[in-house]
Amino acid sequence: GGGVAMSTPAVCSALYILDSNFKTLLSRDWRGDTSPQWVERFVTKIQDCESESDQRPIIEDEEVKCTYVYIQHNNLYMLALARNNANAVALLTFLHRLIDIFKHYFKELEEESIRDNFVIIYELLDEVMDNGYPQFTEAKILSEFITVGAHQLDTPKAPMAVTNAVSWRSEGIKYAKNEVFLDVVESVNLMVNSNGQVVNSEVLGALRMRTYLTGMPECKLGLNDKVMLQAQAKGTKGKQVELEDIKFHQCVRLARFENDRTISFIPPDGQFDLMNYRITTPTKPLIWVEATVERPSRSRVEYTIKLKTQFKERSNATGVEIKLPVPCDATTPEVKAGIGTVTYAPEQEAMIWKIKSIPGGKEVLMRAKFSLPSVSALDDDGPAQKKAPIQVKYEIPYFTVSGVQVRYLKVIEKSGYQALPWVRYITRSGNYEFRIDTK
Repeated sequence: GGGVAMSTPAVCSALYILDSNFKTLLSRDWRGDTSPQWVERFVTKIQDCESESDQRPIIEDEEVKCTYVYIQHNNLYMLALARNNANAVALLTFLHRLIDIFKHYFKELEEESIRDNFVIIYELLDEVMDNGYPQFTEAKILSEFITVGAHQLDTPKAPMAVTNAVSWRSEGIKYAKNEVFLDVVESVNLMVNSNGQVVNSEVLGALRMRTYLTGMPECKLGLNDKVMLQAQAKGTKGKQVELEDIKFHQCVRLARFENDRTISFIPPDGQFDLMNYRITTPTKPLIWVEATVERPSRSRVEYTIKLKTQFKERSNATGVEIKLPVPCDATTPEVKAGIGTVTYAPEQEAMIWKIKSIPGGKEVLMRAKFSLPSVSALDDDGPAQKKAPIQVKYEIPYFTVSGVQVRYLKVIEKSGYQALPWVRYITRSGNYEFRIDTK
Protein backbone atom coordinates (compact mmCIF):
# COMPACT_ATOMS: atom_id res chain seq x y z
CA GLY A 1 0.00 0.00 0.00
CA GLY A 2 0.88 3.70 0.23
CA GLY A 3 3.84 5.11 -1.61
CA VAL A 4 4.03 6.46 -5.12
CA ALA A 5 1.84 3.86 -6.75
CA MET A 6 -1.26 4.90 -4.83
CA SER A 7 -0.88 8.64 -5.27
CA THR A 8 -0.44 8.47 -9.03
CA PRO A 9 -3.41 6.70 -10.56
CA ALA A 10 -3.19 4.78 -13.82
CA VAL A 11 -4.98 7.29 -16.00
CA CYS A 12 -5.05 6.39 -19.65
CA SER A 13 -5.78 9.40 -21.87
CA ALA A 14 -6.28 7.41 -25.07
CA LEU A 15 -5.76 3.91 -26.41
CA TYR A 16 -4.65 3.05 -29.94
CA ILE A 17 -4.45 -0.37 -31.55
CA LEU A 18 -1.96 -0.21 -34.44
CA ASP A 19 -1.19 -2.77 -37.12
CA SER A 20 2.31 -3.93 -38.03
CA ASN A 21 2.76 -0.85 -40.27
CA PHE A 22 1.72 1.41 -37.37
CA LYS A 23 -1.60 2.29 -39.01
CA THR A 24 -4.38 2.89 -36.48
CA LEU A 25 -6.95 0.09 -36.58
CA LEU A 26 -9.00 1.47 -33.74
CA SER A 27 -8.70 4.21 -31.15
CA ARG A 28 -10.58 5.47 -28.13
CA ASP A 29 -9.88 8.88 -26.64
CA TRP A 30 -11.22 9.19 -23.10
CA ARG A 31 -9.82 12.45 -21.88
CA GLY A 32 -9.21 14.66 -24.90
CA ASP A 33 -5.84 15.80 -23.55
CA THR A 34 -3.66 14.05 -26.14
CA SER A 35 -3.46 14.30 -29.91
CA PRO A 36 -3.52 11.61 -32.63
CA GLN A 37 -0.36 13.29 -33.99
CA TRP A 38 1.47 12.00 -30.92
CA VAL A 39 1.04 8.47 -32.24
CA GLU A 40 3.32 9.48 -35.12
CA ARG A 41 5.88 10.73 -32.58
CA PHE A 42 5.68 7.33 -30.88
CA VAL A 43 6.20 5.53 -34.21
CA THR A 44 9.28 7.65 -34.93
CA LYS A 45 10.72 6.79 -31.52
CA ILE A 46 10.13 3.06 -32.09
CA GLN A 47 11.68 3.19 -35.55
CA ASP A 48 14.70 5.04 -34.19
CA CYS A 49 15.60 2.05 -32.02
CA GLU A 50 18.59 0.23 -33.50
CA SER A 51 17.32 -3.19 -32.45
CA GLU A 52 14.27 -4.69 -30.80
CA SER A 53 16.23 -5.00 -27.58
CA ASP A 54 16.47 -1.20 -27.46
CA GLN A 55 12.70 -0.88 -27.39
CA ARG A 56 11.30 -0.07 -23.97
CA PRO A 57 7.64 -0.65 -23.05
CA ILE A 58 7.43 2.81 -21.47
CA ILE A 59 8.70 5.83 -23.40
CA GLU A 60 8.55 9.36 -22.05
CA ASP A 61 8.20 12.25 -24.48
CA GLU A 62 9.17 15.40 -22.62
CA GLU A 63 8.41 17.70 -25.51
CA VAL A 64 4.66 17.03 -25.48
CA LYS A 65 4.59 15.80 -21.85
CA CYS A 66 3.29 12.40 -22.89
CA THR A 67 4.16 8.86 -21.85
CA TYR A 68 3.74 6.06 -24.39
CA VAL A 69 3.03 2.67 -22.82
CA TYR A 70 2.84 -0.18 -25.30
CA ILE A 71 2.89 -3.92 -25.83
CA GLN A 72 3.56 -5.64 -29.10
CA HIS A 73 1.39 -8.73 -29.54
CA ASN A 74 1.47 -10.84 -32.73
CA ASN A 75 1.24 -8.22 -35.49
CA LEU A 76 -0.35 -5.54 -33.28
CA TYR A 77 0.77 -2.70 -31.09
CA MET A 78 -1.43 -1.85 -28.11
CA LEU A 79 -0.53 1.73 -27.28
CA ALA A 80 -1.75 3.75 -24.31
CA LEU A 81 -1.11 7.50 -24.22
CA ALA A 82 -0.87 9.05 -20.77
CA ARG A 83 0.21 12.38 -19.37
CA ASN A 84 3.65 12.30 -17.75
CA ASN A 85 2.39 12.17 -14.18
CA ALA A 86 0.31 9.01 -14.69
CA ASN A 87 1.34 5.65 -13.28
CA ALA A 88 2.82 4.02 -16.38
CA VAL A 89 3.65 0.69 -14.74
CA ALA A 90 0.03 0.24 -13.68
CA LEU A 91 -1.02 1.01 -17.27
CA LEU A 92 1.33 -1.65 -18.56
CA THR A 93 -0.38 -4.16 -16.25
CA PHE A 94 -3.72 -2.92 -17.56
CA LEU A 95 -2.66 -3.48 -21.20
CA HIS A 96 -1.64 -7.05 -20.37
CA ARG A 97 -5.06 -7.64 -18.79
CA LEU A 98 -6.72 -6.12 -21.83
CA ILE A 99 -4.89 -8.55 -24.11
CA ASP A 100 -6.10 -11.42 -21.89
CA ILE A 101 -9.67 -10.18 -22.23
CA PHE A 102 -9.42 -9.88 -26.01
CA LYS A 103 -7.97 -13.40 -26.23
CA HIS A 104 -10.81 -14.68 -24.03
CA TYR A 105 -13.28 -13.21 -26.54
CA PHE A 106 -11.62 -13.69 -29.89
CA LYS A 107 -9.37 -16.71 -29.18
CA GLU A 108 -6.69 -15.38 -31.54
CA LEU A 109 -5.74 -11.76 -31.08
CA GLU A 110 -4.50 -10.39 -34.39
CA GLU A 111 -5.34 -7.74 -36.94
CA GLU A 112 -8.20 -9.76 -38.38
CA SER A 113 -9.91 -10.21 -35.01
CA ILE A 114 -9.71 -6.47 -34.35
CA ARG A 115 -11.20 -5.62 -37.75
CA ASP A 116 -14.01 -8.16 -37.36
CA ASN A 117 -14.98 -7.12 -33.86
CA PHE A 118 -14.45 -3.41 -33.49
CA VAL A 119 -17.96 -2.77 -32.18
CA ILE A 120 -17.48 -5.30 -29.37
CA ILE A 121 -14.03 -3.93 -28.65
CA TYR A 122 -15.47 -0.44 -28.19
CA GLU A 123 -18.02 -1.94 -25.83
CA LEU A 124 -15.34 -3.80 -23.88
CA LEU A 125 -13.22 -0.68 -23.65
CA ASP A 126 -16.17 1.22 -22.24
CA GLU A 127 -16.61 -1.46 -19.60
CA VAL A 128 -12.98 -1.69 -18.52
CA MET A 129 -12.34 2.06 -18.60
CA ASP A 130 -14.20 4.83 -16.89
CA ASN A 131 -13.09 8.18 -18.23
CA GLY A 132 -9.59 6.78 -18.62
CA TYR A 133 -9.49 5.05 -15.21
CA PRO A 134 -9.11 1.26 -15.51
CA GLN A 135 -12.00 -0.63 -13.88
CA PHE A 136 -12.13 -4.31 -12.97
CA THR A 137 -10.72 -6.40 -15.80
CA GLU A 138 -11.77 -9.97 -15.08
CA ALA A 139 -12.61 -11.45 -18.46
CA LYS A 140 -15.07 -13.87 -16.84
CA ILE A 141 -17.17 -11.14 -15.23
CA LEU A 142 -17.21 -9.17 -18.47
CA SER A 143 -18.39 -12.19 -20.44
CA GLU A 144 -21.44 -12.45 -18.27
CA PHE A 145 -22.89 -9.28 -19.63
CA ILE A 146 -21.38 -8.52 -22.97
CA THR A 147 -22.83 -10.99 -25.42
CA VAL A 148 -20.64 -11.70 -28.35
CA GLY A 149 -21.91 -12.34 -31.83
CA ALA A 150 -24.81 -14.75 -31.88
CA HIS A 151 -23.53 -17.18 -29.24
CA GLN A 152 -26.02 -15.91 -26.70
CA LEU A 153 -29.16 -14.18 -27.75
CA ASP A 154 -30.17 -12.17 -24.72
CA THR A 155 -27.77 -9.99 -22.85
CA PRO A 156 -28.06 -10.87 -19.18
CA LYS A 157 -28.63 -7.72 -17.14
CA ALA A 158 -25.33 -6.44 -15.86
CA PRO A 159 -24.98 -5.69 -12.16
CA MET A 160 -25.94 -2.03 -11.64
CA ALA A 161 -22.61 -1.20 -10.07
CA VAL A 162 -20.84 -2.20 -13.22
CA THR A 163 -22.83 -0.40 -15.86
CA ASN A 164 -24.06 2.62 -13.92
CA ALA A 165 -27.24 1.98 -15.87
CA VAL A 166 -28.15 5.28 -17.51
CA SER A 167 -25.88 8.01 -16.30
CA TRP A 168 -26.99 10.16 -19.24
CA ARG A 169 -30.69 10.35 -18.35
CA SER A 170 -32.38 11.25 -15.11
CA GLU A 171 -35.66 9.83 -13.76
CA GLY A 172 -38.91 11.72 -13.76
CA ILE A 173 -38.76 13.58 -17.10
CA LYS A 174 -42.26 14.62 -18.27
CA TYR A 175 -43.61 16.08 -21.52
CA ALA A 176 -47.22 16.88 -22.43
CA LYS A 177 -46.50 15.86 -26.02
CA ASN A 178 -44.01 13.07 -26.69
CA GLU A 179 -41.94 13.63 -29.81
CA VAL A 180 -38.67 12.49 -31.38
CA PHE A 181 -36.94 14.38 -34.17
CA LEU A 182 -34.24 12.56 -36.13
CA ASP A 183 -32.22 14.39 -38.76
CA VAL A 184 -29.86 12.47 -41.01
CA VAL A 185 -27.37 15.23 -41.81
CA GLU A 186 -24.50 14.75 -44.24
CA SER A 187 -21.98 17.51 -44.67
CA VAL A 188 -19.83 17.42 -47.82
CA ASN A 189 -16.26 18.73 -47.90
CA LEU A 190 -14.72 19.17 -51.33
CA MET A 191 -11.59 20.83 -52.63
CA VAL A 192 -10.88 21.06 -56.35
CA ASN A 193 -7.62 22.48 -57.72
CA SER A 194 -7.36 24.94 -60.61
CA ASN A 195 -6.95 22.05 -63.09
CA GLY A 196 -10.34 20.72 -62.08
CA GLN A 197 -8.96 17.76 -60.13
CA VAL A 198 -10.57 16.74 -56.86
CA VAL A 199 -7.87 17.07 -54.20
CA ASN A 200 -10.01 16.27 -51.19
CA SER A 201 -13.50 14.88 -50.84
CA GLU A 202 -15.23 13.51 -47.78
CA VAL A 203 -18.68 13.34 -46.29
CA LEU A 204 -19.29 13.63 -42.55
CA GLY A 205 -22.60 12.11 -41.49
CA ALA A 206 -24.59 12.35 -38.28
CA LEU A 207 -27.87 10.96 -37.00
CA ARG A 208 -28.86 14.00 -34.97
CA MET A 209 -31.66 13.47 -32.49
CA ARG A 210 -33.84 15.70 -30.37
CA THR A 211 -35.98 13.74 -27.93
CA TYR A 212 -38.83 15.16 -25.87
CA LEU A 213 -40.00 11.96 -24.19
CA THR A 214 -41.51 11.18 -20.81
CA GLY A 215 -40.03 8.63 -18.41
CA MET A 216 -37.43 6.03 -19.39
CA PRO A 217 -38.22 5.25 -23.03
CA GLU A 218 -36.61 2.40 -24.93
CA CYS A 219 -35.94 3.43 -28.52
CA LYS A 220 -35.25 1.14 -31.45
CA LEU A 221 -33.98 2.45 -34.74
CA GLY A 222 -33.80 0.38 -37.92
CA LEU A 223 -31.66 1.54 -40.83
CA ASN A 224 -31.65 0.07 -44.33
CA ASP A 225 -29.60 -3.10 -44.77
CA LYS A 226 -27.28 -1.53 -47.27
CA VAL A 227 -25.66 0.46 -44.50
CA MET A 228 -25.80 -1.99 -41.69
CA LEU A 229 -24.55 -5.05 -43.51
CA GLN A 230 -21.87 -3.18 -45.24
CA ALA A 231 -20.45 -2.22 -41.88
CA GLN A 232 -19.72 -5.97 -41.61
CA ALA A 233 -18.68 -6.75 -45.17
CA LYS A 234 -14.92 -6.69 -45.48
CA GLY A 235 -13.40 -4.53 -48.22
CA THR A 236 -16.62 -3.94 -50.12
CA LYS A 237 -15.84 -3.88 -53.80
CA GLY A 238 -17.52 -1.92 -56.53
CA LYS A 239 -19.32 1.40 -56.33
CA GLN A 240 -20.59 0.78 -52.82
CA VAL A 241 -20.39 3.87 -50.65
CA GLU A 242 -18.79 2.70 -47.44
CA LEU A 243 -19.48 4.17 -44.03
CA GLU A 244 -16.24 4.47 -42.09
CA ASP A 245 -15.42 5.39 -38.49
CA ILE A 246 -18.93 4.61 -37.30
CA LYS A 247 -19.22 5.97 -33.76
CA PHE A 248 -22.26 5.58 -31.55
CA HIS A 249 -23.39 7.69 -28.61
CA GLN A 250 -22.69 5.95 -25.30
CA CYS A 251 -26.43 5.21 -24.91
CA VAL A 252 -26.42 2.67 -27.76
CA ARG A 253 -26.25 -0.99 -26.72
CA LEU A 254 -23.31 -2.06 -28.82
CA ALA A 255 -23.55 -5.80 -28.16
CA ARG A 256 -27.09 -5.73 -29.48
CA PHE A 257 -25.97 -3.90 -32.62
CA GLU A 258 -23.13 -6.35 -33.15
CA ASN A 259 -25.59 -9.20 -32.78
CA ASP A 260 -28.47 -8.26 -35.07
CA ARG A 261 -27.73 -4.75 -36.34
CA THR A 262 -30.49 -3.23 -34.18
CA ILE A 263 -29.70 0.19 -32.75
CA SER A 264 -31.41 0.16 -29.35
CA PHE A 265 -30.98 2.77 -26.64
CA ILE A 266 -32.47 4.80 -23.82
CA PRO A 267 -31.91 8.31 -25.19
CA PRO A 268 -30.59 11.32 -23.33
CA ASP A 269 -33.12 14.15 -23.01
CA GLY A 270 -32.90 16.85 -25.69
CA GLN A 271 -30.34 17.01 -28.48
CA PHE A 272 -27.49 14.57 -29.13
CA ASP A 273 -25.74 12.75 -31.99
CA LEU A 274 -26.84 9.12 -31.95
CA MET A 275 -24.31 8.05 -34.56
CA ASN A 276 -21.52 9.67 -36.57
CA TYR A 277 -19.76 8.34 -39.64
CA ARG A 278 -17.49 9.36 -42.49
CA ILE A 279 -17.40 8.53 -46.18
CA THR A 280 -14.19 8.81 -48.15
CA THR A 281 -15.26 6.63 -51.10
CA PRO A 282 -14.94 8.97 -54.11
CA THR A 283 -18.43 10.07 -55.13
CA LYS A 284 -19.37 12.40 -57.98
CA PRO A 285 -19.41 15.99 -56.64
CA LEU A 286 -23.05 17.05 -56.26
CA ILE A 287 -22.36 20.57 -57.45
CA TRP A 288 -19.57 21.35 -59.88
CA VAL A 289 -18.23 24.79 -60.71
CA GLU A 290 -15.94 25.78 -63.58
CA ALA A 291 -14.52 29.28 -63.82
CA THR A 292 -12.72 30.97 -66.68
CA VAL A 293 -11.06 34.35 -66.29
CA GLU A 294 -10.42 36.48 -69.39
CA ARG A 295 -8.44 39.72 -69.60
CA PRO A 296 -9.65 41.37 -72.86
CA SER A 297 -7.64 44.52 -72.05
CA ARG A 298 -5.37 45.91 -69.36
CA SER A 299 -8.25 47.48 -67.50
CA ARG A 300 -10.98 44.85 -67.98
CA VAL A 301 -11.50 41.42 -66.48
CA GLU A 302 -14.29 38.97 -67.39
CA TYR A 303 -15.37 35.92 -65.42
CA THR A 304 -17.53 33.08 -66.71
CA ILE A 305 -18.83 30.71 -64.08
CA LYS A 306 -20.50 27.46 -65.10
CA LEU A 307 -22.53 25.69 -62.43
CA LYS A 308 -23.58 22.06 -62.89
CA THR A 309 -25.90 20.16 -60.58
CA GLN A 310 -24.79 16.53 -60.78
CA PHE A 311 -27.54 14.82 -58.78
CA LYS A 312 -30.90 13.32 -59.84
CA GLU A 313 -33.41 15.70 -61.39
CA ARG A 314 -36.06 14.97 -58.79
CA SER A 315 -33.89 16.55 -56.06
CA ASN A 316 -33.36 20.29 -55.61
CA ALA A 317 -30.45 22.21 -54.16
CA THR A 318 -31.69 25.15 -52.12
CA GLY A 319 -30.00 28.24 -50.73
CA VAL A 320 -27.19 27.92 -53.25
CA GLU A 321 -24.55 30.61 -52.83
CA ILE A 322 -21.43 30.92 -54.95
CA LYS A 323 -18.83 33.35 -53.71
CA LEU A 324 -16.44 34.41 -56.46
CA PRO A 325 -13.39 36.40 -55.28
CA VAL A 326 -12.58 39.44 -57.46
CA PRO A 327 -9.71 41.98 -57.39
CA CYS A 328 -10.08 44.54 -54.59
CA ASP A 329 -10.23 47.49 -56.99
CA ALA A 330 -12.77 46.03 -59.42
CA THR A 331 -15.53 48.54 -60.25
CA THR A 332 -18.68 48.94 -62.38
CA PRO A 333 -19.62 45.28 -62.66
CA GLU A 334 -21.82 44.14 -65.55
CA VAL A 335 -23.50 40.87 -64.73
CA LYS A 336 -25.64 38.32 -66.58
CA ALA A 337 -26.92 35.17 -64.89
CA GLY A 338 -29.15 32.45 -66.31
CA ILE A 339 -30.83 32.02 -62.93
CA GLY A 340 -30.78 33.65 -59.47
CA THR A 341 -29.37 37.01 -58.39
CA VAL A 342 -25.82 38.32 -58.34
CA THR A 343 -24.60 41.02 -55.96
CA TYR A 344 -21.23 42.70 -55.74
CA ALA A 345 -19.87 42.72 -52.17
CA PRO A 346 -16.77 44.96 -52.30
CA GLU A 347 -16.27 44.58 -48.53
CA GLN A 348 -15.75 40.84 -49.12
CA GLU A 349 -13.91 41.42 -52.42
CA ALA A 350 -16.40 39.06 -54.01
CA MET A 351 -19.38 38.60 -56.28
CA ILE A 352 -22.10 36.55 -54.64
CA TRP A 353 -24.40 34.52 -56.86
CA LYS A 354 -27.48 33.28 -55.04
CA ILE A 355 -29.94 30.72 -56.36
CA LYS A 356 -33.00 29.95 -54.20
CA SER A 357 -33.57 26.53 -55.71
CA ILE A 358 -32.22 24.54 -58.65
CA PRO A 359 -33.03 20.94 -59.68
CA GLY A 360 -30.45 18.28 -60.48
CA GLY A 361 -29.10 17.69 -63.99
CA LYS A 362 -28.91 21.43 -64.81
CA GLU A 363 -26.12 23.58 -66.19
CA VAL A 364 -26.27 27.38 -65.78
CA LEU A 365 -23.91 30.26 -66.53
CA MET A 366 -23.06 33.54 -64.86
CA ARG A 367 -20.90 36.19 -66.53
CA ALA A 368 -19.37 39.17 -64.77
CA LYS A 369 -17.25 41.94 -66.34
CA PHE A 370 -15.31 44.51 -64.33
CA SER A 371 -13.14 47.55 -64.84
CA LEU A 372 -9.79 47.57 -63.09
CA PRO A 373 -8.77 51.20 -62.62
CA SER A 374 -5.32 50.51 -61.17
CA VAL A 375 -2.81 48.83 -63.44
CA SER A 376 -1.29 47.03 -60.44
CA ALA A 377 -4.21 44.63 -60.52
CA LEU A 378 -2.77 43.25 -63.71
CA ASP A 379 0.94 43.11 -62.89
CA ASP A 380 1.27 39.56 -61.70
CA ASP A 381 3.24 39.69 -58.47
CA GLY A 382 3.94 36.01 -58.77
CA PRO A 383 2.80 33.51 -56.13
CA ALA A 384 2.26 36.28 -53.56
CA GLN A 385 -1.13 36.85 -55.19
CA LYS A 386 -2.52 33.56 -53.90
CA LYS A 387 -6.10 33.86 -55.03
CA ALA A 388 -8.90 32.91 -52.70
CA PRO A 389 -10.94 29.94 -53.96
CA ILE A 390 -14.57 30.04 -55.10
CA GLN A 391 -16.67 28.95 -52.14
CA VAL A 392 -19.99 27.19 -52.57
CA LYS A 393 -22.83 26.73 -50.09
CA TYR A 394 -25.97 24.65 -50.62
CA GLU A 395 -28.45 22.27 -49.05
CA ILE A 396 -30.19 19.33 -50.71
CA PRO A 397 -33.18 18.27 -48.63
CA TYR A 398 -34.58 14.69 -48.74
CA PHE A 399 -31.21 13.45 -50.03
CA THR A 400 -28.13 11.65 -48.66
CA VAL A 401 -24.85 10.71 -50.33
CA SER A 402 -24.65 7.50 -48.32
CA GLY A 403 -28.12 6.23 -49.08
CA VAL A 404 -28.78 5.86 -45.33
CA GLN A 405 -32.51 5.40 -44.74
CA VAL A 406 -34.46 5.15 -41.54
CA ARG A 407 -36.73 2.11 -41.80
CA TYR A 408 -38.40 2.59 -38.42
CA LEU A 409 -38.02 4.46 -35.14
CA LYS A 410 -39.99 2.88 -32.29
CA VAL A 411 -40.44 4.27 -28.82
CA ILE A 412 -41.64 1.98 -26.00
CA GLU A 413 -42.20 3.29 -22.50
CA LYS A 414 -43.86 1.45 -19.65
CA SER A 415 -46.67 4.01 -19.34
CA GLY A 416 -47.61 3.08 -22.91
CA TYR A 417 -47.79 6.51 -24.60
CA GLN A 418 -47.57 6.96 -28.37
CA ALA A 419 -44.62 9.08 -29.47
CA LEU A 420 -44.50 10.89 -32.80
CA PRO A 421 -41.24 10.34 -34.71
CA TRP A 422 -40.21 12.97 -37.28
CA VAL A 423 -37.44 12.02 -39.68
CA ARG A 424 -35.67 14.38 -42.11
CA TYR A 425 -32.75 13.95 -44.50
CA ILE A 426 -30.46 16.76 -45.55
CA THR A 427 -27.15 17.03 -47.36
CA ARG A 428 -25.28 20.30 -47.07
CA SER A 429 -21.97 21.82 -48.06
CA GLY A 430 -19.14 21.85 -45.53
CA ASN A 431 -15.91 23.39 -46.87
CA TYR A 432 -16.68 23.31 -50.56
CA GLU A 433 -14.04 25.08 -52.65
CA PHE A 434 -12.83 25.42 -56.22
CA ARG A 435 -9.44 27.04 -56.85
CA ILE A 436 -9.30 29.41 -59.81
CA ASP A 437 -6.60 29.56 -62.39
CA THR A 438 -5.78 33.26 -62.83
CA LYS A 439 -3.78 33.58 -66.00
